[in-house]
Amino acid sequence: MAISGTDAYDGVSGLPPLVERALAAARAHGFPHSCRPEQGRLLHALAGGAPRRVGETGTGFGVGLAWLASGAGAGVRLVGVERDAERARVAAGLFADRPEVEVLTGDWERIGERGPYDLLVLDGGGQGKTDGDRAAPVERLLAPGGTVVVDDFTPATTWPPLYEGRPDRARRFWLEHPALRATELRLAPDLSTLVGIRYGAPSGG
Repeated sequence: MAISGTDAYDGVSGLPPLVERALAAARAHGFPHSCRPEQGRLLHALAGGAPRRVGETGTGFGVGLAWLASGAGAGVRLVGVERDAERARVAAGLFADRPEVEVLTGDWERIGERGPYDLLVLDGGGQGKTDGDRAAPVERLLAPGGTVVVDDFTPATTWPPLYEGRPDRARRFWLEHPALRATELRLAPDLSTLVGIRYGAPSGG
């Protein structure tokens, strides 16, 4: 969830209708942390390459999930998880006419109930950015060849990367993950995202 992400849509036109509906819900509830339009366009494009299943943690009021659903092909299942019950209820209502979209209420780890995923977006939990937030086990959650997106980073300017003057352990974790081929994409001067592709055979457990 991006800081001031909802406000970033001010003056932006040509949005998919489903994204417009989700954005209206976020604004009506005073929710500022929707995914930014730059990130949304990336999710829209990546969803188009997912053959079977897409997952997202931190659904909020559904803006990111709306981008994903708008880009996904026919027959693709989408699952979002939101820990706040009211946000999850509103988001689920937005997709009431889209039976291929499911919104679960609870901790991000519930995403594992529906995997493995061809595309997994870690937007609220599972990123490993903060103390107590366990990094998602992508070896189990991603299908071989599947893509994980870890968003809302400040673009790195040094290596090793730093965040607020300290080693950026979360960024290095994903970029150096042994099960992924990962890279950082700069989406705006102040925004980047990490994208990794899982390779190798399915793991047990």
